[in-house]
Parts: sequence; structure tokens; C-alpha cells
Amino acid sequence: MSKNFEHLLSRRTQNMKNNAIRNILKVVSQPGMISLAGGIPAEESFPLEQMYVINEAVLNKYGADALQYDLTEGFTPFRHALVDYVARKGIHVTHDQLMVFNGSQSVLDTIAKILITPGDNVALESPSYLGAISAFNAYEPNYVSIETDENGIVPESLDNLLATNTIKFIYLVTTFQNPTGRTLSLERREAIADIVKKHNALVVEDDPYGALRFRGEPVPPLYTYAPANVIYSSTLSKIFAPGLRLGFCTAPELLRDWLNTAKQGADLHTNTYAQALATEYLTGGYIDEQLPRIIDLYRPRQEAMLNAMDAYLPDTYKWEQPEGGMFIWVEGPNGVDAEDIYWKAVENKVAFVPGKFFYLNDGEGLGTMRLNFTKINEATIENAIKTLGEVIHQYG
Repeated sequence: MSKNFEHLLSRRTQNMKNNAIRNILKVVSQPGMISLAGGIPAEESFPLEQMYVINEAVLNKYGADALQYDLTEGFTPFRHALVDYVARKGIHVTHDQLMVFNGSQSVLDTIAKILITPGDNVALESPSYLGAISAFNAYEPNYVSIETDENGIVPESLDNLLATNTIKFIYLVTTFQNPTGRTLSLERREAIADIVKKHNALVVEDDPYGALRFRGEPVPPLYTYAPANVIYSSTLSKIFAPGLRLGFCTAPELLRDWLNTAKQGADLHTNTYAQALATEYLTGGYIDEQLPRIIDLYRPRQEAMLNAMDAYLPDTYKWEQPEGGMFIWVEGPNGVDAEDIYWKAVENKVAFVPGKFFYLNDGEGLGTMRLNFTKINEATIENAIKTLGEVIHQYG
């Protein structure tokens, strides 16, 4: 006979919620379902052939060291490799200023663990990345929304927010944002950097998609304009192998020390062998070969989706046209609930993510949806958007 241990659960579990997207992905696994839902890299983007060579190189170069316990901060050769990698983005740090985690999701959870006291204000874009909200929820923050438009957060709104509220930190996905695909412009980055320096505020800059640029000019991370006020977090999941779970960050020294202490208690250190594989991927020139292949794989898929949307979606629907990333954000007319469309689309074997799950407040973003184009080929994308358009026309 099972026992009821509900009375043993901590208070923080009341704020933990199942990730709506993870639940939606269960539907995606149904036979014949075409998924425009998850933010999942295509298997074709993984360097499978190179992995045989990389694996052998790791064993020859590091031997048993790649299989041993290691430093909490991260495998030293990997952190040295990351120094050169982030320097390409304009981030100039030493290996001692970098920490490695089990995916960037672990970075977010650990940041929340050391910074959030229940009731603290955390400022977010709305809509924002649901995984970050899930990571923060257990620590019982109060969320404060920053005004946004098609170019990202509005600097004047942030300035006013910081002038009138005590904000523990600001969480931003500055490049190809999840879910909207928006990129904060250079001008706004400079303005926001000035604002956070003026208010001595802290920004958590999450950058999982910045390397996936198909068009346009790269924009330096916000960190480059205000390094003393920004924790910069990124990952190799989208450009190497997500199953290896490798994220990393650089943070102001005091916060880095506390992140290290918190990580010691959580998992001691990140998978040494995975870090060794990533070291060889970065230093052996494999990333320079593979990243253009990934771009060449995703660019036509994004173009196929945008073209199909022009052809099959009603004029009452509007969408972003990001220069990279993994998502296209769609806004439907007033009075539409995209979750209703979702269930009708699922009946027709097409899945996406209703956008309302990315908002902070109930009732916001009802007509929005997030579409992913990375996982399936161009012909399948066109068929899926055609089906979605038919469902929308029937619904409307």
C-alpha cells in the first residue's frame, strides 16, 4: 500500500510547475506527428563522423584524466578552449573567470540559488524563456515585466523600473530570443548597459542561440558593454551535442565564488569526459567546419517556413523574421486562443507551442504561437504550415 508523503514536501515545491513545453513534447512523440514545437537541434547537425576521431584524440591526449573527478570550475583544458571561443564574441576573460555547468539550465538554477530570497523582484521580458522561469520558480521570486516591442526590451522602461523598484537581477536573452526570435539592437545594448551601470544593477544574459546567425551582422553580447554588471551564460548544446549537457558562464568575482560553492553542493563538477570531447571539438578545428554546415542546414528551413507562412496563413496573422536562431513568433488577431488552435492542429498531426505559456501573467499572449523550424526538412515544413493554415482558417 502506497503512503501519502505530501506533508513532507517543502514549501518551495508549491512553486514548481511542470514545464508546459516538455508536456507538449509528449504529444509530439505520437506516430506521424510533425513537430514545430520543441527547440531541438536536428540530428543532422551533430558531428557524428568527426566524433570517432574526436573520441580517439581525447583518449590519446588525456587518458585517464578524462575519466576522473575534476575541478568544480571545469576541466582546465576546456576552460582554456572556451577563452578563445568567447573571444570571437568580443568577451575577453581568462580561464579562471569561466565556469562550466551541466547545461545552461544548470547555470540558471545555480544563479537563482545564490541570489533569490523569497519575494525578491526578478525582472524579465514578457514573453520570456520558460526554462528560466522554471529554474527561478523554486526560489520563490516575484516577477516584474519589462516593456518590450519588436526590437526587444525598451530602455526607458528598464530605467524607470530600476528607479522605482528594488530588482535582484534582470534576465535577458539578447540574441534570437526564445520565444520571439528578436535580437536586441546595438543601440539598445549600449543604452541598457548605461542604464544598468547607472543603477548598479545585475543582468543575467543568456546566449544559447547567438552562433546560429543566417543573415545580417553579429552584435556583441551585452556583457561586452558592462562586464562588471553582467553574468554571461551560454552553451554548446545548439552547435555541438545537446546530450552532452555543457553550459558555461562568466560572472563578477564575488558571484563566481558563490556559484562555485553552490555547484560543489549540487554535483561536485560537470562531466569530465564530455568537457574533454568539447575541448577537442573547439581546439581541433571541428567547430569551424561544423558551424557553417549547421547554418547551411537551418537557413533554408527557416526560409521555407517563412515562405509557407506567406502562402498559407491569413493576413490577420503577423510574424517576426529573425536573422537567425531556432524560432519564428506568430501573433494572431484579438479573440483567438492559440491553445484551441493547437489541439485542432494536433488532431491533424501538427504540433507547435501556444505562446501564452511564455508570458508572466494569465491572459497575456493568447493569440501567439512559437514555431520551430530546425528539426524537420523543407518539404515537411511546407506541409505542416499548409495544414496549420487550414486549421486556422477553419477555426476563424
